[in-house]
Amino acid sequence: MLTVLSWVRVARQEPRKRGQRVALNTGLDWLLDDLTKRISTVRHALVLSNDGLVTGSSQDLEREDAEHLAAVASGLHSLARGSGRHFKAGRVRQTMIEFDEGVLFVTAAGDGSCLCVLTGAEADIGHVAYEMTLLVNRVGEHLGVAVRS
Repeated sequence: MLTVLSWVRVARQEPRKRGQRVALNTGLDWLLDDLTKRISTVRHALVLSNDGLVTGSSQDLEREDAEHLAAVASGLHSLARGSGRHFKAGRVRQTMIEFDEGVLFVTAAGDGSCLCVLTGAEADIGHVAYEMTLLVNRVGEHLGVAVRS
C-alpha cells in the first residue's frame, strides 16, 4: 500500500514530464475511473490529502494537471475549513466553484483527505454531488491519510 510518505519519496525521484499520467496504484484509481465513465460530464476526479498530495486519480489526468488540481483543491478546502471555524459553522462538507466552462467540487473524504471532481458546465450539479457523497460513504475509511510526523 502506498502511504503519503512513500508517495512523497516517489514524487521526488521521478522527474515530471508533460503528458505523464499519475500512476499510484492505490486501489482508488479504478473507483475514480468508474465515476468518470458513469457520469459523462465528469472530466477528472482525484483523491488528495489535506496538504495537497495526490493519492489517486482518474486515468485521463496527467501528473502535472493532477498535482495542480490537488493544490487548488487543498487550498480551497483549507480556506473553507478556516471559515467554518471562524464563523462557528461546523465542518466543511463540500466546496463548489462554478466556472463559465465547468464546475469544481471538493468534498471531505475520510480522515485527512478530499475527493475532487471537475465537470463540464452542463453537469447536473445535484447528481454529481450525490454520486460523490455515495463514493465517500462507501469507501471513506479507505480514503483517510495517515498523519505524518
